[in-house]
Amino acid sequence: MSIIFPIPYTLVLYALGSSLDPILLSISSGLGSALGELSGYIIGYYGRAIISEDMKRKMDFMLKVFSQYGQIAIFLFALTPLPDDLLFIPLGIARFSLTKALISCFLGKILMSFIIAYSGRVSFEFVKIIFGEGGWLGAAIIVIVLLIVIVVIFKFDWEKFFKERFMGKESNGID
Repeated sequence: MSIIFPIPYTLVLYALGSSLDPILLSISSGLGSALGELSGYIIGYYGRAIISEDMKRKMDFMLKVFSQYGQIAIFLFALTPLPDDLLFIPLGIARFSLTKALISCFLGKILMSFIIAYSGRVSFEFVKIIFGEGGWLGAAIIVIVLLIVIVVIFKFDWEKFFKERFMGKESNGID
């Protein structure tokens, strides 16, 4: 449902990371996030019946490309702010292995969740050291730091980064 209703669960992970075990939090968050991607895969899988033959041919070609780099791409989409929700629909249409897709997504989401939860743990302690218990001031500083991190992550041109690293190499052999 996050395709339609974006949920800022990273803020929740960050806040919970300050008081809960980041490892257990990241495992449960990674599992929930990966299972949540099933909806997009199912939409694509059953939506294949209503797409044109030309589109099916293109999706079959995509499956060939994904057979080489698919798990790495899924992992990277899950790890970064790239729109992995939208990636799972074409994976379903192309009939990419659901097991491979979920494992790669699960691992990427665990790592992303751990980074966010552990950042919450570390920065909450940092703010406590500098400002004491802080109250509202400490909470405001945490939110500002988190917003700065999120802005930096979103300002980075991930598409250009991945195209230069992966698409440049594979496009020479695919054309």
